[in-house]
Amino acid sequence: MTGSEEDETSVRSEENAGISLESIPLHSTNLLTLLDSDGYVRYESPSIERIYGFDQEELVGEAVAKYFHPADRERVMQAFQRVLESEEQIVEAVEYRHETADGSYLWVESVASSDPTPDGHYVVNSRDVSASREREEELKRKNERLDSFASVIAHDLRNPLNVAGLRLELARDECDTEQLAHIEQAHDRMETLIEDVLTLARSGSETENTVWIDLGRTVDRCWQNVPTGSAQLVVDTAVEIHADRSRLEQLLENLFRNSVEHGSTYSDDAVEHAATEHVTVTVGDLDDGFYIADDGAGIAADRREQVFESGFSTSEGGTGFGLSIVREIAAAHGWQTEITESDAGGAQIEITGVKRRE
Repeated sequence: MTGSEEDETSVRSEENAGISLESIPLHSTNLLTLLDSDGYVRYESPSIERIYGFDQEELVGEAVAKYFHPADRERVMQAFQRVLESEEQIVEAVEYRHETADGSYLWVESVASSDPTPDGHYVVNSRDVSASREREEELKRKNERLDSFASVIAHDLRNPLNVAGLRLELARDECDTEQLAHIEQAHDRMETLIEDVLTLARSGSETENTVWIDLGRTVDRCWQNVPTGSAQLVVDTAVEIHADRSRLEQLLENLFRNSVEHGSTYSDDAVEHAATEHVTVTVGDLDDGFYIADDGAGIAADRREQVFESGFSTSEGGTGFGLSIVREIAAAHGWQTEITESDAGGAQIEITGVKRRE
């Protein structure tokens, strides 16, 4: 197309729209469309060629709904009707599939305002959201696989747990001691964890049941749920944090178990120790969160991201899911996780982005 032809096209577009093109960003990454009240296209910005593959004038005079995916058409037009009928100034945003020049469909988001131009046209801004849609679909498929996996694991865990429960009742008939009460508490905790894993898998990535929780008291309680041997706990916090109680407990227990059982195994030349090692674990405050630190061998800088990967473990008996679960739970709260070196030279896992109060 020659320069004169481009000028003529712009003039025709200006006449169709009845507005000055000086106010329209011709090189916008978004698509600007003007519609009349009947839903017919009166103007398309030049970016239509890049986004949909149509020539700028090709859709002018056409009913815009003609190019919507049939499954989305009614929903989008209902949104446009709300714009037309509103007595107040509103903005409607809707995602849908729009046909392209090659006959395929592209996911876009369109935003329309109920405030028309002086000529009675309605301004619609559209942008390509296909990439984010693909990520959402992939996340959905991932969650579905996780849900299926969690259901199978929960079933396989419940079978031996039920057997253990029956054996516990038989043991009580012969000798009812305080130790059996502790076993029952452990069974109850396992059942809770199974339910929480299923809930986490089925409810997506966001937390729902968040409340204000005394971090210090929760730390003490979680420490009792983990085999710690002669390891020592130092609690240096007096804050409340906004969190899902059950998931926070699972996060803390995983971190304590990791510190006590694997505190020295991230060093290439370290000798793995068990819970009988004299490890000190400290929980303290950060400006926007908290940390869990130990005085073990620490984690080499080039391995600090690797330890969060599912399946990564430095011991033969480890599952490798402990720290990956920690990161997933933190992410579900909108928190960030990072590993640094503790003051004692061990590992320090920092949880930040936490809503907290004294």
